[in-house]
Amino acid sequence: METAVVVIVLLLIIVGGTLYLVRSQAQAKAQKVEDAKAEARRWVERLGGQVLNLTGTDAASQQALADASERYTAAGSQMEQAETAEQARLVRETALEGLYYVRAARTAMGMDPGPELPEDRERERAGKVTEHRAVDVEGTHYEASPDPTSNTPHYYPGGRVAGRPVPQGWYSEPWWKPALVGGAWGLGSMFLFSAMFSGMAGVPSAEAWESGYDAGQEDAMESGDAGDGGDAGGGDDMGGGDMGGGDMGGGDMGDMGGGFDLGF
Repeated sequence: METAVVVIVLLLIIVGGTLYLVRSQAQAKAQKVEDAKAEARRWVERLGGQVLNLTGTDAASQQALADASERYTAAGSQMEQAETAEQARLVRETALEGLYYVRAARTAMGMDPGPELPEDRERERAGKVTEHRAVDVEGTHYEASPDPTSNTPHYYPGGRVAGRPVPQGWYSEPWWKPALVGGAWGLGSMFLFSAMFSGMAGVPSAEAWESGYDAGQEDAMESGDAGDGGDAGGGDDMGGGDMGGGDMGGGDMGDMGGGFDLGF
């Protein structure tokens, strides 16, 4: 009898301990989600304050604020649906991207850009436009500049789009947008990238870009040490498009077939 009582007591202790552990883990998980949502909400509110109180004074600042407003709307929608810490993190990233556009707009208007934003590894590794370039590709004129001009009103904060780095800078056309929307680059994209950025310091070569490597990664790849930047199939934080290991028609630029269509 005493043995049976001891067994029952032990079982009750085990069951009680298990329930306590499960409840504690659930509470910790819920708290983690709430903390992540609170952090995301803080950045969304900061972005909203800027978007609602700034008015562009020229084409560049107006376009940058339009892009910031678009991110604000997207972040708000994501926030309403966020139920996990990861989803809340994505809200934060969208809001931060919007704030990069706000800083660009303020710079274009000659204003103080405001406090620095958290560093983003993908943006840093994508490089940035360091000199003005003007090229004509398949009958279309494109320009890139490190600063806003009347000819380059489209800003991009830098980062990966469909698995490939797009440098931070101001552009005459949002040439990355078709890949951002569709999740895949067109066959002529490498040709445009090469024409626009060939030899520019801090920007990947066309071959490295096609493979998804970041600026300064070519040497590492040649030495057989790609680090974590050589994976072209994974780090798309902007468009969600996986190019499946760099499939751009095998990289054969000899057969463009008149198919250079970036969607403009």
